[in-house]
Amino acid sequence: MEANKTQVTEFVLTGLTDRPGLQVPLFLVFLVIYLTTMVGNLALIFLIWKDPHLHTPMYLFLGSLALADACSSSSVTPKMLMNFLSKNHMISHFECITQFYIFASSATTECFLLVVMAYDRYVAICNPLHYPVVMSNRLCAWLISLSYVIGFLHPTIHVGLLFRLTFCRSNIIHHFYCEILPLYTISCTDPSINALVLFIFAAFIQAFTFMTIIVSYTRVLFAILKKKSEKGRSKAFSTCSAHLLSVSLFYGTLFFMYVRPGSGPDQYQDKIYSLFYTIIIPLLNPFIYSLRNKEVLGALRKITKK
Repeated sequence: MEANKTQVTEFVLTGLTDRPGLQVPLFLVFLVIYLTTMVGNLALIFLIWKDPHLHTPMYLFLGSLALADACSSSSVTPKMLMNFLSKNHMISHFECITQFYIFASSATTECFLLVVMAYDRYVAICNPLHYPVVMSNRLCAWLISLSYVIGFLHPTIHVGLLFRLTFCRSNIIHHFYCEILPLYTISCTDPSINALVLFIFAAFIQAFTFMTIIVSYTRVLFAILKKKSEKGRSKAFSTCSAHLLSVSLFYGTLFFMYVRPGSGPDQYQDKIYSLFYTIIIPLLNPFIYSLRNKEVLGALRKITKK
């Protein structure tokens, strides 16, 4: 009985796979992905900061999104890389909660930044004459700050509730990082309240932000279709397509992960979903927003020519 009451102070992350032959190849793959992610996002932030032509609301929001993506990837990937090459997959209770907090904060911030970016496109396309007045520097700074404040505050609720849980049996987390759902499964305390609060907040934030984006883009679509100029329609569609692709990837995986009916997918599917939104989306976003963007490519050419 005493052994069962011993509090767990460290957890073991099982990682993506336990097959020894795959550890080094996976390390190399994810090292390249992580370095590419950081270079892509930090380079985008640097370009926006360096080029005065990119000091507009759309690019300020894009730079803020790149920062959130860099934080999201950095909260998970370095520890995963270490575990690929180490036999010791231990993570302390404090490190585990910190990792979850940083990732959850980045993900929540990204949700609201995507809403802000949708609103920016709505004003730019539906009210172009009033755009400079409506999207002032002060409003942009306020919207970005609000997104980050909500991002910082939201996970504190779930972190606070984690302290009511005790871990006294298993300390094995069947995941490659400290995702909150696997923590519930190894708790000695009934995690029903935690799971309910997580579901309510995840469902509300995702539904509210997603529906706001849908409403914004529905109005944008009608405004684009009313344009008489083919060139005008093409330009409007091109400015929105990258954002819509990013929104689809981000919300698609989050809905599958946190707002799903029944018992949900097995552990393998959970890892695939998590891998996508913790590592793959931060990798793709800077390229989605940059490769077809003439202003960003132009700023890159200016920097490389100097």
